[in-house]
Amino acid sequence: MASKRILQYAVKRVKGTRSYGVLPEGKTSSSSSSSQELINMEYQYSAHNYHPIPMVFSHAKGSSIWDPEGNKYIDFLSAYSAVNQGHCHPKITNALIEQTQKLTLSSRAFYNDRFPLFAERITSMFGYDMVLPMNTGAEGVETALKLARKWGYEKKKISKNEAIIVSCCGCFHGRTLGVISMSCDNEATRGFGPLLPGHIKVDFGDELSLEKLFSEKGDCIAGFLFEPIQGEAGVVIPKEGYLKAVRDLCTKYDVLMIADEIQSGLGRSGRMLACDWEDVRPDVVILGKALGGGVIPVSAVLADKDVMLCIQPGEHGSTFGGNPLASAVAVASLDVLREEGLVERQLLSEVKSRFPDFIKEVRGKGLFNAVELNSNALSPVSAYDICLKLKERGVLAKPTHNTIIRLTPPLSISLDELKHGAEALAEVFEFDLPKLQKEKPKQSASTEPTACDRCGRNFILSPNHKSGQVTGPISQAKPDLEGYWGVPVEWAFRPISLV
Repeated sequence: MASKRILQYAVKRVKGTRSYGVLPEGKTSSSSSSSQELINMEYQYSAHNYHPIPMVFSHAKGSSIWDPEGNKYIDFLSAYSAVNQGHCHPKITNALIEQTQKLTLSSRAFYNDRFPLFAERITSMFGYDMVLPMNTGAEGVETALKLARKWGYEKKKISKNEAIIVSCCGCFHGRTLGVISMSCDNEATRGFGPLLPGHIKVDFGDELSLEKLFSEKGDCIAGFLFEPIQGEAGVVIPKEGYLKAVRDLCTKYDVLMIADEIQSGLGRSGRMLACDWEDVRPDVVILGKALGGGVIPVSAVLADKDVMLCIQPGEHGSTFGGNPLASAVAVASLDVLREEGLVERQLLSEVKSRFPDFIKEVRGKGLFNAVELNSNALSPVSAYDICLKLKERGVLAKPTHNTIIRLTPPLSISLDELKHGAEALAEVFEFDLPKLQKEKPKQSASTEPTACDRCGRNFILSPNHKSGQVTGPISQAKPDLEGYWGVPVEWAFRPISLV
């Protein structure tokens, strides 16, 4: 039987012989392919793990994007805040070019002459003792989780394998297995179980529930990981005073306050860090995205020595983390933010008053903004449909959670470009939406919220919502969590334990 399988495998290999470096028949290596040809090619050869707006980036500068046909657009997404400094910023690209001609990689098996300069620059800029460099944002979050657990066992003396990380409902910290174990997004978690234990959820913006949880389980809680402003949830802003309350609670119960500033930091919210709005200093800060200036993946975890030195040589690392190329780019990226005054920028929001029936709320800080749509008034049209029409009017944006459009242009965007974006959105509501509502079949859009597998609830913003705080459940139907998670769940109290 084994020999038969080997023979079948050999035959399959002969039939499907790979021709490395050879293009499929009828294809050329020309870069002049049309947008549709490139979209079709990606659909055929790439995994289908994204649902992009059908527009192809070919050239970019500052806030402007051009497709292969030469059509110009204004970028209102900034690669999820990875290009805060603007596309292809000359200082950042020059740093990249110069460094590639000298040295790109050493690995951390040796020292290099760029990383120490980056480490000194970023720690002094944000006021921490040490940095642990990584590459992607998700790697930064995983590093912070490991660091918190290690600190919990070594410094807080939590019993072996009992360390707990608390995170918030509605959070988004990446898509690794460890990170989705904190997620409330069914698309991110379904089909990937069993998820990792050691996590408890609490409502974002609810410091009373957080204190109750800390008082009950504080001896085992190593860290509280949160976004100061929840980005993927739709730019959800907690009520004023929440960040200070979190800082006080973490200090009181000896819990590491871990701020994921990957998207909200580096000027996006109108401050260098979103935590700066309340003059709060977390114990651990995670940075990424714009740290690489839209040129190369760079992430970093910042902490003081009493936390950072809990990790010793051999316990964590990355071949590319702290590489000389990334270090040179990151220094240039930080310099641009500071030298060009890109932090204190604001976005216009008058469009809400013109279309109150369709727009439930416009919220945000700095250039970190979102428009939440009234799904009932919009039906059967979705936020994705609105973004398609924005694209036709030369503005690029992307929806989140079907009814929210995130507006996060490069911090270098001009006032005229901001006005053009607001005008384009207004024109879509005034001229395009009525046509879409007549043309689109009623059954093609679903506005019914889906209950979270983790807690059985749907989180929405109340109609009278002011601060951006998540207001709680609209559904208390209990799913079969014991079958799904394989663990009993306590339902008497709002924080959801999966430890």
